[in-house]
Amino acid sequence: MPLRISRRTSLRLSSLAVGAALLATGCNAAAKKGGSDGAEGAKAFTLVTPDPVAQNEFLKLAVSGVKSAAKAQGAGEPKVFQSSDTSSQQQNVQSAVDSAPDVIALVGFEFADIAAQQAEAHPKQQFLLVDACTKKAFKNVTCAVFREHEAVYLAGAEAGLLTKSKKVGAVDVLDNAQFRRYSEPFAAGAKKVRSGVKARTLFVGGQSPFNDAARAKDQAATLGSAGVDQVMAAAAGGNTGVFQAAKDKGFEAYGVDANQCLGSPGVVVDNVLKKTDVAVEEGIAQILKGKGGTTVSYGLKEGGMSLTGLEPGVADSKCLIADHKDVLKRVESLRDEIVAGKLKVNDPAA
Repeated sequence: MPLRISRRTSLRLSSLAVGAALLATGCNAAAKKGGSDGAEGAKAFTLVTPDPVAQNEFLKLAVSGVKSAAKAQGAGEPKVFQSSDTSSQQQNVQSAVDSAPDVIALVGFEFADIAAQQAEAHPKQQFLLVDACTKKAFKNVTCAVFREHEAVYLAGAEAGLLTKSKKVGAVDVLDNAQFRRYSEPFAAGAKKVRSGVKARTLFVGGQSPFNDAARAKDQAATLGSAGVDQVMAAAAGGNTGVFQAAKDKGFEAYGVDANQCLGSPGVVVDNVLKKTDVAVEEGIAQILKGKGGTTVSYGLKEGGMSLTGLEPGVADSKCLIADHKDVLKRVESLRDEIVAGKLKVNDPAA
């Protein structure tokens, strides 16, 4: 269950469906029904999110992915069910199953058990589980997971090359193997390119670890006060707190999922990009080609993980890394080594 760092928000909205229903094809129960946005027999896709989309970049990418899939497959607008808690997650998945679309895309580790239950109960319904996978394999469940640690390692290398204090750190949501994918590789990347670098990780924890900007800010400020000048912001919705601490304390930070430099210019060096849109669009296409029931891992090689600094348009990204072309050149070399299999990044969750 890889982390969606900026996925959670402080909003607690009721379950909401966005967009119009499409029609299902083939053996699905809805195949013979009409719909507002598609002709009879048109394809139908439904996306279920674990939280409200709002300004959540990770989930916004997932919505973009399902819309791109619909366009590529000649369908109209897909359904998007936004959840707010465990109960609405279950209800939304059940509603999606009841409408019998061609593919139901579920984003988040919260859906792993639900997907398993529904897949077993409805073997003809195809599911795409993004950012997680079921413990048991099902022929009608396709999984898309990410190797976040590869891109985090590259961000760490940037930190190692840029640090003046030789102290780097991370503010992570929880202290477990899955979430350490955003702290341990960061330290490893920094130490790879700079001898003598020391690393420290502090965790948000508490009642709302994914959504506590105040706690994340305090933890980041503690790192800054200790001389850490490069901080990986892996605090989910609390990243805004990390960036505020960076501004107050004078250190530099690294964002996740999307370009967070735009919202906090002057303090964010670069971002670890997790391309949920790619996983959703490609996963749906794979299922429609009859190649479902497998797990696809997205890393640097597949283009599912990257850094803003390694993408087109970095000059206009407002990221600090745009002014360090020498650093980017070194990081590009490390990326190429990882892609070629010459450099293996340790996965804390392996």
